[in-house]
Amino acid sequence: MSEPTGSTPARSPAPLRLARPPVQDLGVRVLGSGSAVPSRVVTNAQIATICDTNDEWIHQRTGIRERRICDPAKGEGNVQLCTDALRRAIENAAITPDQLDLIICGTITQDMRCPSTACVVAGALGAGHAAAWDLGAACCGFVYPMNIAHDLIRIGTYRTIGVIGADCISAITDYSNRSVGILFGDAAGAAILGATDDRTKGVLAQVNKADGSGWHDLYVPAWESQIAPGSDRTNHRLGCLFMNGREVFKFAVGTFQELIAETLTKGGVTVADVDMFVCHQSNARIIEAAVERFGIPPGKVYVNIDRYGNTSGGSVPLAFDELRKAGRIQEGMVVMFVAFGAGLTWSSSLWQM
Repeated sequence: MSEPTGSTPARSPAPLRLARPPVQDLGVRVLGSGSAVPSRVVTNAQIATICDTNDEWIHQRTGIRERRICDPAKGEGNVQLCTDALRRAIENAAITPDQLDLIICGTITQDMRCPSTACVVAGALGAGHAAAWDLGAACCGFVYPMNIAHDLIRIGTYRTIGVIGADCISAITDYSNRSVGILFGDAAGAAILGATDDRTKGVLAQVNKADGSGWHDLYVPAWESQIAPGSDRTNHRLGCLFMNGREVFKFAVGTFQELIAETLTKGGVTVADVDMFVCHQSNARIIEAAVERFGIPPGKVYVNIDRYGNTSGGSVPLAFDELRKAGRIQEGMVVMFVAFGAGLTWSSSLWQM
């Protein structure tokens, strides 16, 4: 149909132009840190009363002497450890909870499936309307979210973020199973990351990777149908951690060393340039192998697995907090965080403090 005489042809509306805030390039500082562990100490000798082992056997193979285990009768659990760790980090940073814009909690052992541990902690501390979520990356439960938080601050999305790494592995451990019962403990650690105009501060390099094809070497089946095909079902207990110790050890030794090498290369630094390596405390022998390969001076690698065992997501932030409190990590240092675990996952974060 032709248009009426004298009419104006219809025109397409002009595209809507939205005002977008410019992407910022801020520096990121660690403003504070904190940690929390249960009061109950469980020694190797006590573990030996439950399964076929002894103190010498455990220490020789893992470096562990004792670990901390939550006592639910005292109200100890994941939420309490996370809340205490973040509270101490907030106090150390000399800020108030309502100054947090976001809380990320890296954990696989939530006390409740819903809501997230991060939300419960936010409510307990009075963090106002700070965004909050949990991230499940097992032993990478602090380094993964630390990298995410850093990048969110770097581009200006948030200014102050609380990062928690925590696990109560005792809640999913069958202590009669020697392959896992000797290894794990409970702990939480936290750090406050904040924006700064000093762009030299923050991550120099990071690596975040996973190989999902290896999930069946370290997992917690809830139902019979979730047990990996071909597995010996007599070695599994529903609701408890299963670990193929031999395969996980091979993965950890190789990946740990490759991860350090890749991070050094990406950051354009050498071992000599790094002041401290904050490593996931999976096994003292794995750490020793990496120290030997790279020629890292012993004073640059912190080990506390003898006192806490493998605390999964709580491992790295617990070590970091102890190092900061002891004055062994200070402003201006170059620090590398390294972790690897179930998933299979591995992650690193090289920082200019």
